Amino acid sequence: MDNKRLIVFLIFSLSVLLLWQKWQSSHQPPSAPVAQQSPVPSAQLTEAKPSAGGAAVEASSELQKSAVIQVKTDLMQAQISTVGGDLRELELTRYRDAKDASKPYSFLHSEGSRVYVAQTGLIGAGMPTHKTPFTSQAASYALQSGKDTLEVKLEAPENAGFKVEKIYTFHRNSYVVDVSYDIRNTGGAVIQPYAYFQLLRDGDPPEGASRFAKTYTGAAVYTEKSKFVKADFSEIAKGKTNYPNTDDNGWIAMIQHYFVSAWLPEGKVKREFYTKQLGPDLYSAGVVLPVGSIQPGRDGQLTVPLYAGPQEQNLLAKLAPGLDLVVDYGWVTVIAKPLFWVLALFYKWVQNWGIAIVLLTVCIKLIFFPLSAASYKSMAKMRALNPKLQVLKEQYGEDKQRMNQAMMELYKTEKVNPLGGCLPIAVQIPVFIALYTVLLTAVELRNAPFMLWIQDLSQPDPYYVLPLVMGITMLLQTKMNPAPPDPIQAKVMQIMPIAFSIFFFFFPAGLVLYWLVNNVLSISQQWYITRMIGKETAAAHAKR
Repeated sequence: MDNKRLIVFLIFSLSVLLLWQKWQSSHQPPSAPVAQQSPVPSAQLTEAKPSAGGAAVEASSELQKSAVIQVKTDLMQAQISTVGGDLRELELTRYRDAKDASKPYSFLHSEGSRVYVAQTGLIGAGMPTHKTPFTSQAASYALQSGKDTLEVKLEAPENAGFKVEKIYTFHRNSYVVDVSYDIRNTGGAVIQPYAYFQLLRDGDPPEGASRFAKTYTGAAVYTEKSKFVKADFSEIAKGKTNYPNTDDNGWIAMIQHYFVSAWLPEGKVKREFYTKQLGPDLYSAGVVLPVGSIQPGRDGQLTVPLYAGPQEQNLLAKLAPGLDLVVDYGWVTVIAKPLFWVLALFYKWVQNWGIAIVLLTVCIKLIFFPLSAASYKSMAKMRALNPKLQVLKEQYGEDKQRMNQAMMELYKTEKVNPLGGCLPIAVQIPVFIALYTVLLTAVELRNAPFMLWIQDLSQPDPYYVLPLVMGITMLLQTKMNPAPPDPIQAKVMQIMPIAFSIFFFFFPAGLVLYWLVNNVLSISQQWYITRMIGKETAAAHAKR
């Protein structure tokens, strides 16, 4: 295999790896299939009757119509349903809609065909569930200036034996919402209720998601023992999830590109995780927790924080152990995390994510300059041998065996390694894939402007300028490389810049910016090294 064929193979392999890695991250099969996780609390966790627990945690495929309670804070606008006290609408005001930048981003929603809501309820005879009607003292609430918290209280219908309040606590400058139950035992016997906290979602990726850069959409469970385990919707439907059923720590989440919702129970409390398919395209993921024994005339409380917001790594790491793992870099995590750290550092200095991408690309090119120099030197030497290789081709014609032998002798005589231009590139491929993954995954690039017409680095270039310029740089690189002796290879090298340009029309502008800057720097390096080799070769010939 000659040098040019290896280069073609590596470029093609890199593009395939980029797509395969993202597809694999959202379709990874479980390592050890286990039985379907039951939404009914197990005997180890609860003494409630299975029928009561199952009815409580189950959800219908259609949400009941209800009045809504409007809530507004500095970061979100929410709608709480009076049926079950569901959190049915949640708009994140600092993020814009992927299709209409004039609107805030709708994260949780229950209108139309899309369903993504947070539900809770109690398990026990007569206890209110997410289907129970609640009442509130007001129809709208707003976080007041000078206040750090906002409480929304909902009351369940009174029952002979207990009184229940469901309380939402919103916080200033936070995407965490505390969801609490306050249970008053008004009867004459001890009660031991349990509470469930679940996320109900359809199986579709979020609106505006790229068809060419697929990211994971589905559930995930984290415990200290099992760490981060995904539960893909297809796995849930087949009953082949492999997360831990019960533990005394951990959280459960629904993940999608850039954003995550997660129930984050605190403390070392026995809990049960569950997932379930509730309809053709509807799935639930939740956790069941004990409220504890409540004596007659006494109160019992349980609070579970709900995080519903962007996948900001530094923020997530502070909220719960392992929560930052929802920013999933896959097999290049060990490289991707340091790269993001450096990217974020550059952003702190320049306050522009586009410029930060440029600076990071420059740094990577400088670090790999010795390897790139070795590659370009090898290419330059191969280019210098092209006339001699053409003579060999004419001399031996279709006798490929004798031609290959003659080529090997020529390489040996001229002290040229035909693999020298490919091996340095192969070493850099994991770093390129890691940076690609960082730029595709980082929510910090969402709605982040660069300059001029690029006002969102997470969206494709609206005028296709960056992909077209990148295609031109690829054409220049093709002209600078030694021409392949094989006509078919030569045609492939001519088509690749056009194909890549069209391919990158649909990629986020931040990714295309990285590839463009990388190409420009590569051209500069190759031009400089090729010129230097040319001078050395001319000087060597002059001495002969």
